[in-house]
Amino acid sequence: MKLQQQPPPITPTAPFFSEPSGEYAAAHMLLPEYDELDALGMAQLVRDKSLSPEELLDAAIARVEARNPRLNAVVHTLFERARTRLSKLPDGPLRGVPFMVKDLKLQIAGTPTTNSSRLSMNKLADGTSVLAARYEAAGLQLIGKTSTPEFGIMGITEPAVRGPCRNPWNTEHTPGGSSGGSASAVAARMVPIAHGGDGGGSIRIPASACGLFGLKPTRGRVTMAPFAGEAWGGFVQEHVLARSVRDSAALLDIADPPTPGEPYGVPAKARPWLDEVSASPGKLRIAFSRGTLYAGEAHPDCVAAVDDAVTLLREMGHEVVEASPTFPRQEMVRAYFLTVATGVARFVELATQEAGKKKPQPSDFEPATWLLALIGWKTSAPELLAAQQTMHRAGREVAAFFERHDVFVTSTLARPPARVGELGLTTAERAQMRVLMALPLHKLLDVALDKMGSGKLAYTPNTQLFNQTGQPAMSVPLYWNAQGLPIGTQLVARFGDEATLFRLGAALEQARPWAQRRPPGI
Repeated sequence: MKLQQQPPPITPTAPFFSEPSGEYAAAHMLLPEYDELDALGMAQLVRDKSLSPEELLDAAIARVEARNPRLNAVVHTLFERARTRLSKLPDGPLRGVPFMVKDLKLQIAGTPTTNSSRLSMNKLADGTSVLAARYEAAGLQLIGKTSTPEFGIMGITEPAVRGPCRNPWNTEHTPGGSSGGSASAVAARMVPIAHGGDGGGSIRIPASACGLFGLKPTRGRVTMAPFAGEAWGGFVQEHVLARSVRDSAALLDIADPPTPGEPYGVPAKARPWLDEVSASPGKLRIAFSRGTLYAGEAHPDCVAAVDDAVTLLREMGHEVVEASPTFPRQEMVRAYFLTVATGVARFVELATQEAGKKKPQPSDFEPATWLLALIGWKTSAPELLAAQQTMHRAGREVAAFFERHDVFVTSTLARPPARVGELGLTTAERAQMRVLMALPLHKLLDVALDKMGSGKLAYTPNTQLFNQTGQPAMSVPLYWNAQGLPIGTQLVARFGDEATLFRLGAALEQARPWAQRRPPGI
């Protein structure tokens, strides 16, 4: 892997850069440059012998211990495991760089993989995912696991078994979900980069809420071997939350070698993704929408973020027009939730089996999880097939749109980061859940399914479409609102074309540097 690409130095700006104080100060004083470095920057200093892996590990541990109590982002620490690896770290391109993984699906032998489910809180993985092995072979030091909602089904990170994870920009607000713990840890400079997964926006949503760069790769780009071929009907793609575009590109180079037996084909990359970061995007045909794709209306801050991005893209010389892809909105929302529900039903069954129980019980799961499982169990095979056919037809319509446009721009979220607890179940919704649990009738569940589309997607209506079509999409931190909260901008490319996104993302990063903007007190 080539590592010589280095973006121009970034000068911190006063409104977003403040000297840490109080409980954060001790962590800052231990290797103060740690907070400024991205993963590739750290790796270069290790190769130059300016820093040692041990120094980086000590600095990371100090920051986790100082910063995590306020944020509740890290749910398992692997400090001693990391220390035992110091003497035998592979000489990979990211040797010694501290890293965290989301506590969902990705397995590392001998470590907890709980999925934030109370049935799995004592579960230790008996094998290692190919992706995790690739991370460690590259020299990354896995120092902890990060919080996620139960089975990753929410756009917030407030699992019942662990309590809410908080946003470093304002701890009264959510970091989003489902990779909220990873986003919070990266934004707080505990680690420069962390693993996430995206089945409906779960990398892009927290990237937006935490002022980070987050890319969902093309369907099938990153393996789930050997434990799975896909999740949620191919919606889920794993990758990372990062502060720099080049870190995201470097990690995708590590993650994406093809493995035998994959269920999906994906166009091969022309060259390393890291090379794309230093390449010109050229003049692109860019479409944008100020509205929402699946539900509700966009908040003025989110509209302002799109307008700001459009202005910048035009200044950079791109052809930018207002246009949106066409697709059957209500049918696609329903198809999304039906597919997710069947996946959740299977997760519930597996968790029950692994816990040694004979039959799933509602008391073992959160209400939203149980409701989705009920819908999944009541969904017939023909209904699921009809949903797949709807998505396939829509995928062709959206692909035709991308024959005319290279990139599509929306706000990542429809609202600024919500307050902690704001998007949880209301008293009325909990009462309705109790009725559905007692009387899981197909017609009642059908009504609940329709309400999910109109209600629960109002905060995050712009990301799910591209999990269904399989296209790569990224959230870029170009805008902060008057309250100092990040408002991400989503950019989507055609299937298999991460190259355009990395080129354009790097150009935006150079035009509007964001990496050294820090949450207050960090």
